[in-house]
Amino acid sequence: MALAMLSVSGFVVFFVSFLLLGGRVDSEPIQDKQALLAFINQTPHANRLQWNSSDSACNWVGVGCGANQSYVYSLRLPGVGLVGQIPANTLGRLTQLRVLSLRSNRLSGEIPSDFSELKFLHSLYLQNNLFSGEFPVSLTRLTRLARLDLSFNKLTGKVPSSVNNLTHLTRIFLENNDFSGNLPIVNTVGLVLFNISNNNLNGSIPESLSKFPASSFSGNINLCGGPLSPCNLSFPSPAQAQAQAPSSNFSLDPVRKNTKKLSKAAIIAISVSSGVILLLLLLILFICSRKRQGRQPAKSPKPTTRSVVAETGTSSSKDEITGGSAEAERNKLVFFDGGVHSFDLEDLLRASAEVLGKGSIGTSYKAVMEDGKTVVVKRLKDVVVTKKEFESQMEILGKIKHKNVVPLRAFYYSKDEKLLVSDFMAAGSLSALLHGSRGTGRTPLDWDNRMKIALGIGRGLAHLHVSGKVTHGNIKSSNILLRRDLDGCVSDFGLNTLFGVSIPGNRVAGCRAPEVVETRKVTFMSDVYSYGVLLLELLTGKAPNQASLGEEGFDLPRWVQSVVREEWTGEVFDVELTRGHNIEEEMMQLLQIAMACVATVPDQRPDIREVVRMIEDLNRGETGASDDPSKESGGHTPPTASWTPPAAVTP
Repeated sequence: MALAMLSVSGFVVFFVSFLLLGGRVDSEPIQDKQALLAFINQTPHANRLQWNSSDSACNWVGVGCGANQSYVYSLRLPGVGLVGQIPANTLGRLTQLRVLSLRSNRLSGEIPSDFSELKFLHSLYLQNNLFSGEFPVSLTRLTRLARLDLSFNKLTGKVPSSVNNLTHLTRIFLENNDFSGNLPIVNTVGLVLFNISNNNLNGSIPESLSKFPASSFSGNINLCGGPLSPCNLSFPSPAQAQAQAPSSNFSLDPVRKNTKKLSKAAIIAISVSSGVILLLLLLILFICSRKRQGRQPAKSPKPTTRSVVAETGTSSSKDEITGGSAEAERNKLVFFDGGVHSFDLEDLLRASAEVLGKGSIGTSYKAVMEDGKTVVVKRLKDVVVTKKEFESQMEILGKIKHKNVVPLRAFYYSKDEKLLVSDFMAAGSLSALLHGSRGTGRTPLDWDNRMKIALGIGRGLAHLHVSGKVTHGNIKSSNILLRRDLDGCVSDFGLNTLFGVSIPGNRVAGCRAPEVVETRKVTFMSDVYSYGVLLLELLTGKAPNQASLGEEGFDLPRWVQSVVREEWTGEVFDVELTRGHNIEEEMMQLLQIAMACVATVPDQRPDIREVVRMIEDLNRGETGASDDPSKESGGHTPPTASWTPPAAVTP
């Protein structure tokens, strides 16, 4: 058996060596080289490229060639100072091109029509230029195109319905142009990201695009429907609108003048009558309240809170829950501003409950009310702060509202019980989705959804840090809840201050930043560390609480570093991800971002806003096509092992 393994290993080494050495003896792409020289010689540019015509085109800056160096498969020239129009009959001759990036230059004019010859093009990045004219019809003939970015240009006219020819499209960015007219009905079966904000579009958003957030359509003042404001049922035609608009405030028609005077008089009469009636009602209420106060003893003042309080009846069982507090304090479920008060504490006591999970800070229950409403009730334990301190922290947390943050709806405090009420997320936790039921019949969590979850969590955490000024303190996959569309939301945030110096949360050694273990204090940078561990969890498919390193638990960052430095980097990634195609470069870049987050020294970690920006750039960046076109046929080659985790990452 050992001899057989050695034989297989020897064959693999021989085969890889043959590919690396033998592939270089083939001739360079002569025709593609001529096309590139024609392009660069006719396009003004800063002296940053310095292509040597006597050297192989495959050695030029920004040029990538196929495995046998017989054709150019990628051309990446971002921000190199290219100016003016793209000459015809130049780049359109690169018929084997997979990736083309000319972003952040000063290219102008129309996008060449001969781009339609790039039949194998997978990713096209032309953002941040000065391109003009209408949406290029030539691009709608690139049936293999998956990523298209034309944002921040000067394109005009309508977005044609022929974009539906791009059946493999997953990402399209058209924001910050001058597109006008109505949006076409776009086939969104595989579309993951879409943005057409800050244009001059009008009309209603097609139902096929309504799944995208409002930010994808913002800045189009005449656009409505979908995630934006509802459209009016009918819009008058221009002729009707002109007929309805008064031509002047002056009229010679005596009948019309009398009508207007009568209308104003009626309005004044109604206003005066309403004022008199309102004063009478206030007077009656005042008299009734004075009489009521004369019959009843004075009550203790209500606690100063901006929340809405729902009070219930009393019983001996409820006295136990409230810890035997005074009647004025008993059985109060405090709702946050804007909360839906369709239930109270008594409803919670009667609701059927199911244990969702037991954590270091308490137990979570799924409670189904009699009216069918479902909420999550977290029963906190070991809370050491006073009621005043508890309510003060709840008031801060209750104001935090964000798409990627699970909102708190209500809380309850008594001597013996502290409860938090939040929304129920039917899709469950990231931990369950990522690690549960691994085996036959499991539906793998694909790369696009993992990226979507990672980005959502980052945005939610950034909102906590920047807008809420709150540290999460307990980032881990079981505290990441998912909406039905698998958008990630952070929960159990900002609770660390309730437990004093000894923080019960995040007892899993692999999730805590090194400084938290020593100081017991969480910071924004320690949240970034835990978020980095979460990214590694998404990449590797391994949970930090796996007992792989003895009693200390599983130090995921240390394991990743050891594999990258000593073994093959491809062994790091979740086996479910290795079944995907054309994602290796994205996985490597996200791995670099994650390792920057888990730097040992807090000052070497990026700010969470910077992390989100890097992931957003990665999610729409130039990594859509495989570096080797041979992988498009279904083969998979793990990424190279030459990368060393940096202390910080510059995208």
